[in-house]
Amino acid sequence: MTEYPGHTEDMARPPADEMSRYRGSGLLAGLRALITGGDSGIGRAVALAFAKEGADVAVSYLSEHDDAAYTAALVEQSGRTAVCLPGDLADPAHCRNIVAQSAEQLGGLDILVNNAAYQCPAESLTEIGEEQWRHTFAVNIDSFFHVTKAALNFLPDGSSIINTASANGLRGNKSLIDYSATKGAVIAFTYSLAQSLQKRKIRVNCVAPGPVWTPLIPATFPPEKRKAFGQNTPMGRPAEPDEIAPSFVFFAANQLSSYYTGEVLAPLGGETLPG
Repeated sequence: MTEYPGHTEDMARPPADEMSRYRGSGLLAGLRALITGGDSGIGRAVALAFAKEGADVAVSYLSEHDDAAYTAALVEQSGRTAVCLPGDLADPAHCRNIVAQSAEQLGGLDILVNNAAYQCPAESLTEIGEEQWRHTFAVNIDSFFHVTKAALNFLPDGSSIINTASANGLRGNKSLIDYSATKGAVIAFTYSLAQSLQKRKIRVNCVAPGPVWTPLIPATFPPEKRKAFGQNTPMGRPAEPDEIAPSFVFFAANQLSSYYTGEVLAPLGGETLPG
């Protein structure tokens, strides 16, 4: 299996994922958030946007210690608390552990962002081994189940859960069959959980971006595909993580999205999907 999710330092062009131009307005003041896959890319941008809006942040990641430490330093520069939680979310026990650690070290939990993901392109279904299939599901949807189930013991009524899916979960991708299947499952999980948690007024929503320039791309795509990545969108380029993070702020802030649950927000660079 391909090593994932990659390191920022391995990218020929670093992504814009530090929210340097973003100015918060206290939308998340005093709240506490856990973000899986929060060390770099979309996760880093979300962590920094949340911090600038006044939230303390716990960042879960695999083993990219330098990326996670840098994200934590930027959160702290914004005057907020940062907690780094390394380990493999393919392990259900670790999923439960990061939730408990987040709640303990932050003094509670108000927002959950399920963002961690794994992908390994394959030219056909026959090239996908059972180990890869099971691992993709373990990280991309099983971890969402285990982390969310544990978090429901800490999240108060009226809190927010945000899941990261993908355009591939909406329309499929012939070279990312297992990944696309998990992202479709994330969307259905979002719909169902939103209905299930209505009585607790916990809002459950989903962000399903198109191509985004993150460390996952050079870690999993060959050079020729990296060069063309995102060029098939109407905008002719991939998104930067900084362009995606405000969608998470929107769903996290009750002031902005109190009437939104079971929604999928899809920043696709101009692509229009049926339905």
